[in-house]
Amino acid sequence: MQSQSTMLLPDTILHIYYLQGILPSHPPVSADYFIGNWVEDDFSFLFFRQSSSEAVDAILSNNPQLTLLDKYEMSYQQWQGGSVEPVRVGRFLLNPPWIKALAEEGEIALTLDSGVVFGNGAHQTTQACLEAIDIACAGKKVQTVLDLGSGTGVLALAAAKLGCERVLAVDYNFLACRTTRINARLNDLDDHILTINGKAEEHTNVAADLLIANIHYDVMKELVRTEGFLKQKWFILSGMLRSEAEKISAFLSTQPVLILKRWNRDNIWHTLLGITR
Repeated sequence: MQSQSTMLLPDTILHIYYLQGILPSHPPVSADYFIGNWVEDDFSFLFFRQSSSEAVDAILSNNPQLTLLDKYEMSYQQWQGGSVEPVRVGRFLLNPPWIKALAEEGEIALTLDSGVVFGNGAHQTTQACLEAIDIACAGKKVQTVLDLGSGTGVLALAAAKLGCERVLAVDYNFLACRTTRINARLNDLDDHILTINGKAEEHTNVAADLLIANIHYDVMKELVRTEGFLKQKWFILSGMLRSEAEKISAFLSTQPVLILKRWNRDNIWHTLLGITR
């Protein structure tokens, strides 16, 4: 488990260095105040607990392909976009590590340490996915799960907590994978969740009882066209805007699948729950 000294609390000050270019997932930073490196497209974000200009200058010197674009200083709470509080979604209670709200009768409590990765359970796509997972797992027949684009691991945690024996969590971002592993340990689910750093669309060949993909449309449109997609029994597809959901639905209408339920949150975010047949 993470110690109090390494946990990011609401008032923890983050020092963020925004770089043009891709820095390897394991940059040569040995300082204990280094939090991690987030790679997004052709940009890298380095997170520290204190000002680290010298360490960043050394990285830039050793990697001339990188350029420092900007640096920011903000609290962890500001980075997460507001106060991080317990979140209730259906039967799930998602507690940040520093708050332990008591679960009501029938609720399933999870501890979720988001770190600097987005995904504390408040987003509408996450909430729709949690509701869909609860439906899919209601019959106790879902034992294997493939969570593509796992982020903080909240959906993998929920599936494992509902009794799924084996969950494979995949994310292309190493920092997200590390966050998922931390959360699996926090919830004593290490024996049920295996985390892999890789591309979502390259792992659909792993047949599972339930595939979950709360992911960018550019990845989603490739994922549903892979040969392995139809090997899955149930699927949850989320993270889609209205026009994107229409395109995915149009393609699925040509496939041997059945859409069981749709979520439309504020006519913006769309989620599909379905089965193959």
